[in-house]
Amino acid sequence: MAECSSVNKMASVCPEESTENDAMPREMAGESKLYIDIGSDQIPIVYRDEYNIRLCGMEKLHPFDAGKWGNVVKYLKKRQLVKDTTLVAPNEASEADLRLVHTASYLQSLKWSVNVAKITEVPPAALVPNVLLQKKVLKPFRYQTGGSVLAGKLAVERGWSINIGGGFHHCCGSKGGGFCAYADITLTIHFLLSHYPKIKKVMIIDLDAHQGNGHERDFIGRKDVYIMDMYNKHIYPNDTFAKGAIKRKVELSAFTEDDEYLEKVNTHVEGGLNEFNPHAVIYNAGTDIMEGDSLGLLSVTKQGIIKRDEIVFQKVSQRKIPIVMVTSGGYQRTTAAVIADSITNLNKKAYIDLSVQ
Repeated sequence: MAECSSVNKMASVCPEESTENDAMPREMAGESKLYIDIGSDQIPIVYRDEYNIRLCGMEKLHPFDAGKWGNVVKYLKKRQLVKDTTLVAPNEASEADLRLVHTASYLQSLKWSVNVAKITEVPPAALVPNVLLQKKVLKPFRYQTGGSVLAGKLAVERGWSINIGGGFHHCCGSKGGGFCAYADITLTIHFLLSHYPKIKKVMIIDLDAHQGNGHERDFIGRKDVYIMDMYNKHIYPNDTFAKGAIKRKVELSAFTEDDEYLEKVNTHVEGGLNEFNPHAVIYNAGTDIMEGDSLGLLSVTKQGIIKRDEIVFQKVSQRKIPIVMVTSGGYQRTTAAVIADSITNLNKKAYIDLSVQ
């Protein structure tokens, strides 16, 4: 998702010895309140206003647009593609939910403001009372995490889903970083594997500009999770240990443009699907690949992003595999409009259906 600041060049998100943690057994997911039923008059797009971060203007000290998620929805509403009544509002991930993948010590560490400041890369946040950070920063992340988990359920039921937030791919079970406080991708997969006996293999297609070292550290050595990761090899996190979990690694040079980028997406998404034949797909659709993004340092156009998402949905949907899309990184003010344009295009091409019964 986000690149660490120049004063916090971490070699990795989690210690190499932390591939195992003291998280609760995943069977306890059955006691969670994150899986809720939705009506036929709703579409599997997950969002609530609590996703957006408002910390007395301090959120503007990070290049990330802390209101991106709400802006995406505003664009979709203007086009009359969604309404408040058709969107799905998720529940907040509770501590019990988070303990399914996170260590108790890590969750305890978030009660210290200095640790939250490091993860969000906003140094002045270290001086903010933790109770305020819990409410204004971590609670939005917990809602987005709940949204990703719920999106997993909806994808199984409807064939596809989009969480307007989520995609915190630098966070693993024992540590956060890069603006990622909770491991929503890992948690979503745990829920899928726990609740659906027919889902035995899950593929992560991570097309954010940064290496997804959080979920990679969580699933290293696992044969039921296949990771395709395509990223700029010259930027954060350059986590050599985590790369051992990647089954299909595509490292890009800085300022890669549309033609080369889309050719690699087409080739490697197809190859990964054929090689693994997953029962569900988590698509981390970061828009920090867009030209001008100072953290992603790639040169894909807006139309290139729209085409990228179309390629992924086309290849997954033609195999009738449930797909969950999360929005992940993207650090320009134009990012929200591009995401909305892509969702609009997916609807136009009939890879998703925004109509209600």
